[in-house]
Amino acid sequence: MSPTRRDVLVGAAAGALGVAGVYELVDHLAGHSPARPPVDRALPEQHLLEGVRVVSQEGVEVLVPPLHHAVLTGSLDRLDRRELTKAQASLEQALAGLDRDYAPSPAGLGVAVAWGLPYFDRFVPGLARRYLPFDRRAGKPALLAARRFPSDPPDTVLEANDIAVQLRSDERPHIDDALARIEHTGVFRVTSLRRGFVGGAFGGGDSLPRRMAIAANVPGAELIPAGSELFLGFTSTQLAAFGPGKIANFETLGYVDLRGSDYFREGTHLHLSHVTEDLESWYVNFVYGERVTTAFRPGLEVRENSQTIAQGPEQASDASEVRRAFRATGRIGHSASIQTTSRLQADVLAADGTRYPRGTAIPIRADFNTLDNPFTYSDQPIEMNDRPAAGIHFLVFNPSSDDFERNRLAMDGVLPDGTLPIEPRSRAQGFNSILTTTHRQNFLVPPRRHRSFPLAEL
Repeated sequence: MSPTRRDVLVGAAAGALGVAGVYELVDHLAGHSPARPPVDRALPEQHLLEGVRVVSQEGVEVLVPPLHHAVLTGSLDRLDRRELTKAQASLEQALAGLDRDYAPSPAGLGVAVAWGLPYFDRFVPGLARRYLPFDRRAGKPALLAARRFPSDPPDTVLEANDIAVQLRSDERPHIDDALARIEHTGVFRVTSLRRGFVGGAFGGGDSLPRRMAIAANVPGAELIPAGSELFLGFTSTQLAAFGPGKIANFETLGYVDLRGSDYFREGTHLHLSHVTEDLESWYVNFVYGERVTTAFRPGLEVRENSQTIAQGPEQASDASEVRRAFRATGRIGHSASIQTTSRLQADVLAADGTRYPRGTAIPIRADFNTLDNPFTYSDQPIEMNDRPAAGIHFLVFNPSSDDFERNRLAMDGVLPDGTLPIEPRSRAQGFNSILTTTHRQNFLVPPRRHRSFPLAEL
């Protein structure tokens, strides 16, 4: 690997305010890392973090996510069985070292290693047919190839990475250290590095997304409200809008069959995509009331310029409510439409004895603001643009690919009981008119004990 490429991976090659360099401003503008509760060193599932602070924002409980985020994707060269098990040991050794050095919390380092369908198809196809979880509801494997949705442009790239590594921490050096250690193993060829941040004005004052977008000269940046957690203005980390505990695990809700084996128990599914956001269109063409309708639901009354709006079980919409609102207004809201599939429609007693009430959220989101266009680094230079652009790297953990697809289709008006007659990119259909998805892929997140080259040892 050339020095220039290595510098990009560990975040040291930042010049002026290019896409890579702008992230050096995060710590300067944030001022200090958020206060965090203490945690023990017990290791949770890969996709879960300990010590995530909860604060009250406009009377709503809100999670304070890690400040810095990165995702590394990669592809494997053809390996024989001996090389595969050697690579498995090498990567696990690096990951175990990170576990020893950092607590699994925002103050330390969150690491989740996920594997794409190309890995299973090319390297362990027979074992994958035997062991990969199966979605009972869909009658399909729990891990499916990514697809385009009605509101996606025809050039949305459906990626085929073998591996994705999610890293998150309040401390950028922790992420840079992890990137360097993982890269040093040499077990895969890096295909992309994706960076970003999350940071609302939880303690008051001007928020990080607004200041970062202004510093990067993103069109429409000055229109972002001062207290925004995201570029589009509204808080998205309401505690009640996130799946609690282990709800997204394969085994929890009974959606997924583990095929008579515990190999993938405590694992889950990850969807990864990149989405650009047209800030000028959002803030110039949509007045505040219409932004509320678009982001949440028609008819929702909130205090003018509120950014944090309750999204608990009692506020969750079902399909009949979305249909009634559409008949009355010709509009659907982003949150309301997705809630028809992303919230439990009845009380559920989970496999571990946990009782989840009707309206509980299932997905566990881990998305973050980005100025990548579309990535900080890509092995496909033709798709890279040096000009920063507002967007999100969207990461979400669901029990299966089909569970994610149900949610994403609902965003386009494809509800559980039928499809609404609405144009896919109409401004009447949630955010779709100002969002553009550039890349998508699905991954399987194994349990921590099998996170390195799953099934290779068998």
